[in-house]
Amino acid sequence: MNKLGLLGKNIGYSFSRNYFTQKFTKEGIANTFSYENFDIPNIQEFPEIIKNNPELIGLNVTIPYKEEIIPFLDELSDNAKQIGAVNTIKIVPNGTLFGDNTDYFGFTESLKPLLKSQHKKALILGTGGAAKAIAFGLQQLKIDFTFVSRFADENILGYEDLDEKTGQEYQIIINCTPLGTFPNTEVCPDIPYDLFTKNHIAYDLIYNPEKTTFLSKAEEKGAFIKNGHEMLVLQAEKAWEIWNR
Repeated sequence: MNKLGLLGKNIGYSFSRNYFTQKFTKEGIANTFSYENFDIPNIQEFPEIIKNNPELIGLNVTIPYKEEIIPFLDELSDNAKQIGAVNTIKIVPNGTLFGDNTDYFGFTESLKPLLKSQHKKALILGTGGAAKAIAFGLQQLKIDFTFVSRFADENILGYEDLDEKTGQEYQIIINCTPLGTFPNTEVCPDIPYDLFTKNHIAYDLIYNPEKTTFLSKAEEKGAFIKNGHEMLVLQAEKAWEIWNR
């Protein structure tokens, strides 16, 4: 049995496990592939997972370990090196742990069909591993971006810096924070939602709930909204390619 899995913390809600389990059943390979969650409170427990699961051939990595996992890996793809975050690990038969990133691919492929002439600049809410992958994806699309965080500096805007003028300059706003994820669905990033217009795209990496408070408030102002479900499907299929090549 070839085992795959998801590495993260508090991941009972996992998209990946359900997605791959259904995929294996549908494709008639459930007797040769399995997928399970590896929910650990601390990244230091990662080596034990590798040691205790010799049949593991690959892992997805989610919050909060996309950056913390890197020192445990033997090799990184060029994309993962540039991004500084890993969401896919391939375990080579000789034991080598190879880190890659498919988040940026899922994001760019799901955003491309939505882009119009005004979509030249983006705000990225959050600065974690997912935000880094989104930034890399925007670079591939030749879209300028600025990070927004609770902790502003000369290169990062603070939430309090956002206003109508910011909204006019940045026509894509992407939530890369976990704010609004089930079960805490009533919370959302602390931005002035009046900056959204019908010319804006509001993109939320969260997929559960289907429509977050962030997306609902943006939609009320006329923005086109998109959740993270398609991105997850695309990055999952790209991870499947990596594990099987």
